[in-house]
Amino acid sequence: MAITFVNDSASISTTEYSLPADGAGPTAQTDDCVLQAFIDFGNMIAGDQYQVRLYEKYDAGGTQRLVDEWILTGAQSKPMLAIPTLIVGEGWDVTVKRLLGSDRTIYWSLRKVT
Repeated sequence: MAITFVNDSASISTTEYSLPADGAGPTAQTDDCVLQAFIDFGNMIAGDQYQVRLYEKYDAGGTQRLVDEWILTGAQSKPMLAIPTLIVGEGWDVTVKRLLGSDRTIYWSLRKVT
């Protein structure tokens, strides 16, 4: 087993942004892995609201569906969101989108065991 860390950042706006694709999403990632995402919302201030979504397919031929969603509002007392560890591989994605406020630079780390 290998552990891979993919660390990156982007200015997030009102377009849903795929973290693993590093661009507009959602996209379908098909690498089989145990995934955990850490997303740093330390730049948020009062009036900001961001949405994080996790998608997956039930099988390779299926439709990508929303698995879970987190809404963060205002300055965060715990700015690091850790998405629960999941086994993915049929068409997954993790996205971030600004719902209210100003665009902010968001940092993340996708940690995959393959």
